[in-house]
Amino acid sequence: MTGRPTAVLVDDEATLIDYLKTKLARLWPELEILGTAVNGRQALALVKEVQPEIVFLDIHMPGMTGLQVAEALPTDTKIVFVTAFDQYAVDAFEHAAIDYILKPVHDDRLQLTITKLQETKAAPRDEFLAVLRELQSTSSGRYLNWLRTGLNDTTELVSVDEVIYFQADQKYTTVVTASDEAIIRMSIKELEESLDPDVFWRIHRGTIVRVDQIASAVRDLRGRYNLSLRQRDETLRTSQTYGRLFKQM
Repeated sequence: MTGRPTAVLVDDEATLIDYLKTKLARLWPELEILGTAVNGRQALALVKEVQPEIVFLDIHMPGMTGLQVAEALPTDTKIVFVTAFDQYAVDAFEHAAIDYILKPVHDDRLQLTITKLQETKAAPRDEFLAVLRELQSTSSGRYLNWLRTGLNDTTELVSVDEVIYFQADQKYTTVVTASDEAIIRMSIKELEESLDPDVFWRIHRGTIVRVDQIASAVRDLRGRYNLSLRQRDETLRTSQTYGRLFKQM
C-alpha cells in the first residue's frame, strides 16, 4: 500500500474513541483516521465507503458485536480488537495479523500493536476465520474484568478487582470501591451473569458483593444476614432468599 496508512475506529463510547484517537495521533502521527463509528452497522457502512487499511474494533457493542463486524469486513483489512475483557486475548493473536488492545489503552501496548501493523500484512482469510472462530467459541462463559462507568460525556474504566459491591437503583447500578462510587449502565442480572461466581455473590435482588470483602455476617430472626465490610463502614443486608449462602460460613 502506498501513501499514509489509514484506519477507522469503532466503539460504542464516543469518549473512548476520542481517547484512542489522541493516543494514535501521538504515537503514530502518520496514521490517517478516516472516520469513526459507534455501532456495527455504521462501521460496515463506513468501511465500505472509505476502505481503510486498518479497523480498530470494540468487541462488545449493542446490536452487532465486534466479532460479527470483523467477519463481514473485507479480507485484506487488518483488525485490532479493543476490549475490556482480557480473556479474549487468545494465543492465536500472537501468530496472526490480528491483534488486540485491552482497555484502558496503555502506550507501551499500543506501540507494540502499531509495530505489528507496520510490519505485517492482513492475515489470510482461512487464518483470520480460524482466529475468529476461536474468539467466538471462547467468548461465552468469560468473566468481566473492567467496567465502563459514568454518564453522558464522562466515561472512566474501573477494574473489577477494586469493586467492593454493586447496588442497583432503578435504571442504573452503583459501583462501590473502597474510596469512590460510580455509575454503570448494566443491570444486576447482567452483572451477575458476567462476574465470577466464586468472587462475587448476589445477596439481594439489587445487591452483589465481593466475597473476600465480607468481614462478618450476623443472622437476624427472619433469616437475613447483616454484613460488615472490610473497607467500607456501611452494612449490607441479604434477603431471606440469598441468606442460604451464609449458612456454611
